[in-house]
Amino acid sequence: MHTLMDNEARKQQLIKTLLSQGIYKKGEKQLYMLSLNELENIYARSNKTIQRKGNGVVTVEQATFAAGCFWGVEALFQQLNGVISTSAGFTGGETINPTYEDVYSELTGHAESVQVEYDPSLISYEELVEVFFENHNPTSLNKQGEDVGTRYRSAIFYHSNEQAEIALIAKEKLERSGRFKKPVVTQIVPITSFYRADEYHQSYLAKRGQSSCKIS
Repeated sequence: MHTLMDNEARKQQLIKTLLSQGIYKKGEKQLYMLSLNELENIYARSNKTIQRKGNGVVTVEQATFAAGCFWGVEALFQQLNGVISTSAGFTGGETINPTYEDVYSELTGHAESVQVEYDPSLISYEELVEVFFENHNPTSLNKQGEDVGTRYRSAIFYHSNEQAEIALIAKEKLERSGRFKKPVVTQIVPITSFYRADEYHQSYLAKRGQSSCKIS
């Protein structure tokens, strides 16, 4: 019941935002027929630019990473200057609209992931990738700390060919550095559908007054 109430509250919030900003023209009734994930995708596609304190339009770009339990990964990126928003969710698998329980079963192929919206004038994709590699063990296959399973795999889900090239160069550089004795197993694959986890998992540590947890 708690999850259903959270999802309904999120739908209400998104519908109100889409209507107030004139993003979706068909009205509240049609919007309510869409799933929460469909609403999230409409909002994400339309929200590529934002207004910042009346000082002009700021371009917003997206990046998606998996590095173990998404609670700690999200908290990590939330602390960075230039990161506008984050969402904990699932991607990389085949199951449509998976629940946390579905992903936990290891049958969906999805990884616990964090989607980051950032201002590239304040922080670059290269810097985000650097933070990603520095804050987990990219040589640990399907395991981070005590969390074990493919849902905890190390992965970069790129949104463009430019992001793919940057990620590959960073991975190759790390492998040549000699920092790790084992090979880097981080997947670098194109983003598919990103499914936002329910509200219970969003900003989980921040809601509990914590700024970090061990993710490696």
